[in-house]
Amino acid sequence: MPDFAAALSASIDLPTHPRSVPTARHLLSELLIAWDADRFRDDANLLVSELVTNVVRYVDDRTSPMVLEVHLSGPGLRVAVVDSSSARAALVDQPSSDGGHGLSLVDALSERWGTEPFGDGKRVWFELRG
Repeated sequence: MPDFAAALSASIDLPTHPRSVPTARHLLSELLIAWDADRFRDDANLLVSELVTNVVRYVDDRTSPMVLEVHLSGPGLRVAVVDSSSARAALVDQPSSDGGHGLSLVDALSERWGTEPFGDGKRVWFELRG
């Protein structure tokens, strides 16, 4: 069983492609099981799906991979997706049937979330507390 006094981290490159959405969910699930933190699994999988889907939908650069970052420390989980676009992620006031619900879900289900510049792109992250 993992020692929760120590932080556990993983960083995984994924192609900017629709098949990365289920791949990110699967990898995150497996990490959480291995780290004995599967209490986060349902919300984390939903939210990582939204972040990865946003990259697939809105980032034009298909040659640069996105990076899934997962960090577990004590009672909290932080998940981030780094991409090559400097366009800032923002909540949509009026989601439509075509989309715009992703960050609203992140906002509603996470303890906190944010976006920050990272290299030539950005990092969008969320935190969950156990």
